[in-house]
Amino acid sequence: MATTMPKLKRKFALGTHGGTRPLVWLVAIICTILAVAVIVAGIVVFIGYIVIHPRMPIISVTNAHLDFLKNDYAGLFQIQLNIVVTAKNGNAKAHATFSKITFNLSYQGQDLAVLVADPFEVPKNSSKDLNYFIQSSSIPLNPDQMEEVDDAWKRNEIEFNFKGGARTQWRVGPLGSVKFLCRLNCDLKFRPLNGTYIPSRCTSKSK
Repeated sequence: MATTMPKLKRKFALGTHGGTRPLVWLVAIICTILAVAVIVAGIVVFIGYIVIHPRMPIISVTNAHLDFLKNDYAGLFQIQLNIVVTAKNGNAKAHATFSKITFNLSYQGQDLAVLVADPFEVPKNSSKDLNYFIQSSSIPLNPDQMEEVDDAWKRNEIEFNFKGGARTQWRVGPLGSVKFLCRLNCDLKFRPLNGTYIPSRCTSKSK
């Protein structure tokens, strides 16, 4: 005996005249408008950035001085120095905001100080100096580090590692902004006999 298969009824979201319901069209139109708005906003930010064609914001060590350096036979190490970090905005058409500013000063892998600063703004085509005064407590050194300090006195040159960075941001018109990350990693060299800073290129890289 042949068995009759039941017929499946399919329902579609159709209007009274067989067309797609107006609500579906409305949702599709809204999604299209939002997508176009996002694309347009991205294009505006990109064009604004190209038109401004700015120099990248940078942070640099522009000056320093070793005021005091002491090491004794017990291996205790102590320093006092000044470091000037300059935040520069080479953009002639937009202010730059610097935030999350943190630097670490160390010697032979031994941390000496952590330097921070509150967020600040640098006007168009201008710069701002951050003046840091570091006075460390007596820090115990291992034999290898003690020997390195003795050698530094003999050759009249000692170096500290200075590492850190900041986040920067430019406002590009009313619709967007351009953000960068400035990273700094360099060695600061001094003459321990008179504390003179030996100038070297210590400038951040932006990405």
